[in-house]
Amino acid sequence: MTWVVTGAAGFVGSHLVHRLVRQGIETVGIDNLNGYYSPAFKRDRLADLDDNAAFRFHQLDLCDLEATVNLCSSVRPDVIVHLAAQPGIRHALAHPAPYVHDNLVGFLSVLESARAIDLPHLLYASSSSVYGSTSRLPFSVHDPADHPVSLYAATKRANELMAHSYSDLFGIPTTGLRFFTVYGPWGRPDMAYFLFAQAILDGTPITVNGDGSALRDLTYVDDIVEGIVRIAAIPPLPDATWSPSDPDPATSRAPWRLYNIGHGENLTVNHLIEVLEQLLRKTAVRRRGPEIPGDVPVTHADVADLAAMIDFRPQWTAEDGLAAFVKWLLAYRAAGRNVEL
Repeated sequence: MTWVVTGAAGFVGSHLVHRLVRQGIETVGIDNLNGYYSPAFKRDRLADLDDNAAFRFHQLDLCDLEATVNLCSSVRPDVIVHLAAQPGIRHALAHPAPYVHDNLVGFLSVLESARAIDLPHLLYASSSSVYGSTSRLPFSVHDPADHPVSLYAATKRANELMAHSYSDLFGIPTTGLRFFTVYGPWGRPDMAYFLFAQAILDGTPITVNGDGSALRDLTYVDDIVEGIVRIAAIPPLPDATWSPSDPDPATSRAPWRLYNIGHGENLTVNHLIEVLEQLLRKTAVRRRGPEIPGDVPVTHADVADLAAMIDFRPQWTAEDGLAAFVKWLLAYRAAGRNVEL
């Protein structure tokens, strides 16, 4: 087995790469190491794999169509997991162009690579943000998701539709994974839990946008990786029960499928801060900021399909997962290393 993982130096990508290498799976990582946050931090995530024969790393911009297709054609992987993207809902308010460039043009290169090599299975990261401000809870892949409220969400929904077109036209099995607020060691330093923890340790104020009552379905990174690995072994088949007169948004007449990967429970931002305060044994200095356009009040995953298909439900509670994150962060800082945006 050979896997290609795009966004290999990113948060989820680096955890997935380590998991695959531990299992003895030949893994090719692709990342452009852009400067959205520290490239040095991204390199640190993979530093212990520099001399591992099972892992090869390529610094490559996926928007270079020819280079991407050539690399995948030379590797001819059994699985591609596409995790590379320009993340962040708020960043898009001031910097929209990278979202179209990285998330749409880059994904086209991945789809064309899959087409060129007749790929057995393409998995790609979507997002809970595609559900927008729907009030139907928990979020189900069988409900429509056609009203995103941020550009980031719109690009992720567009990825799902692009994948469907390639599955329908060319028979490429594609699976979209809607991640719910991933957190854990080596996480993205622009995420709220990471920013809060750093600020509490430094004694600087944290900004809570809104009143802190927003609910988030936090999903520990190991649970995300477990879901990816299990789903990769089950390429989707056309759904024989799918009806064009009553279409199921999660399946298709094509080999195309969507899943949520979330914990299935949620907690408020205020409770998240309280847990961090307890773990760090320091009180946060809070200040209230405005609500951010594009942020949604609730995320809550329906993971019944995930459990039915791969007999797995995410296991890590927020308390245990945040404890693991804090342990890592304290050790990282104690070694004299700082995480910079």
